[in-house]
Amino acid sequence: MSKTVVVYHSGYGHTQRLAQFVAEGAKATLVAIDAEGNVSEADWVAINAADAIIFGSPTYMGTVSWQFKKFADATSKYWMSGAWKDKVAGGFTISANLSGDKLSTLQYFITLSMQLGMVWVGQANPNDGSINRLGSSSGVMAQVGPTSPAADIPQGDLDTGKAYGERVAKMAAKLHA
Repeated sequence: MSKTVVVYHSGYGHTQRLAQFVAEGAKATLVAIDAEGNVSEADWVAINAADAIIFGSPTYMGTVSWQFKKFADATSKYWMSGAWKDKVAGGFTISANLSGDKLSTLQYFITLSMQLGMVWVGQANPNDGSINRLGSSSGVMAQVGPTSPAADIPQGDLDTGKAYGERVAKMAAKLHA
């Protein structure tokens, strides 16, 4: 069995709700990046011990939040030591608009993962109208209106997150068997 951690920043609770579903699917530990862009030392220990790391951030102005970027910049010491090489990686995002340039956020996660020597896992679910309704192959994209509460995130988007979390954990188990 592999260990998976979901590391995310949530500004208004939407990304947190999606993170909970991703973590449920992966049977993962949740690590929240705080409002100042920090995680605790205990969180760094959990992240470093994981076989898989799933990144999450809202899409703000076409990319990750500054808090997530601060976390990502702090991973440079793991790049220097190669500590995250061959860990499995995945990612998810949510924004208010159907496009909202969410692909840019997922591509940011992919680039970060490649820089760290990680192995990226894409989405395997077809766009059948109930799961992966936004049709992303790169990771999970979710959407809810700009004034909608997190409770209004479509169930299909949450189910996509759960299925994706399960896929990432399964890939980590295969790779680290």
